[in-house]
Amino acid sequence: MPNEDSPAPALKRTPFHELHSQAGARMVDFAGWDMPVSYAGILEEHRSVRTSVGVFDVSHMGEFIVEGDNAGEFLDHLLTNRVGDCPIGKAIYSPMCKEDGGVVDDLIVYRRLDGSFLVVVNASNREKDFQWMKGRVGLFDVDLHEESDDWALLAVQGPEAMSTLKNLGMGEVFDLGRFRLVEFEWKGLPLIVSRTGYTGEDGVEIFVPTERALELAKELSVGEKIPWIGLGARDSLRLEAGLPLYGHEMSESITPVQAGFGWAVKTDKPSFIGRDALRMEKELGAEKTVRFFLVDDKRIAREGMPVLDEGGEIGVVLSGSKSPILDCPIGSALVDASFTGDAAWVDSRGKRLPIRFAKPPLHR
Repeated sequence: MPNEDSPAPALKRTPFHELHSQAGARMVDFAGWDMPVSYAGILEEHRSVRTSVGVFDVSHMGEFIVEGDNAGEFLDHLLTNRVGDCPIGKAIYSPMCKEDGGVVDDLIVYRRLDGSFLVVVNASNREKDFQWMKGRVGLFDVDLHEESDDWALLAVQGPEAMSTLKNLGMGEVFDLGRFRLVEFEWKGLPLIVSRTGYTGEDGVEIFVPTERALELAKELSVGEKIPWIGLGARDSLRLEAGLPLYGHEMSESITPVQAGFGWAVKTDKPSFIGRDALRMEKELGAEKTVRFFLVDDKRIAREGMPVLDEGGEIGVVLSGSKSPILDCPIGSALVDASFTGDAAWVDSRGKRLPIRFAKPPLHR
């Protein structure tokens, strides 16, 4: 048996850890990583991304490479979206599901210039995802290997993100289309830059070799011309935008169809893991659905709290936070699809919080 007095495993650190400390970040344990939750404060950081620009350290995300003659077919077998014929320079979002339609993870696939596929997965699922994919290679002629520790990743987000990068000399990305990527050398740094993000704002995600990470931060004037933004604001930003967080709005018990991402489930593909269950759910209609809401109260609706209508319980809260833009709490809930009303309550320890359902993005 393990020694109860033995120290807990040391938290992993990204290449930017020292910069976070210098910037006065409040650090937390996130999926085994020592990550910045905030610097100046979540509300201020949130507003910075909504109104100007900010940068996130997301180097804890996982990166896998899939290549070989059957790389496209292999990914089409694993993923619900169609990625096998993805053109070079394109990024595609897709859930990866179990046979029953439950989600193993949701991820983004990038088609690189050399024809290989870069698969970026959630930090909390890195090991699980790699083993899941490895166990399903079967007879596919593919090479699958992990490069998570080889890459650092910064996300520059906000309405001024592209103009800021152009002013810093990274003009190569200014005309980059949404969900497109480009590979180039900038000031001696080999980069992969994709016009993607997780905030509901414009911006890019920049991959750089780990050993060159601090050089990139210096050249971008991170912490000076582009302020650091922590995971706290990242969560409130994505919730305002109606984007799912794995383990909350999408999970092994919440399918992509229930989560509102049926558009990323291509049931006309010949076959993929979970196809039959998801096709049936799309045809018959999901019994439950994820909906986003605003709270007409100062109190935040917390994960796990029941959602009620006049007839009783109709669902459960999945995520809750405060919107600095709307100056009120917001959240998401998994509710019975038969409930089509726009108003309900959240049971907060016996007190009813009135909520109004709305289509995201909630801040627009």
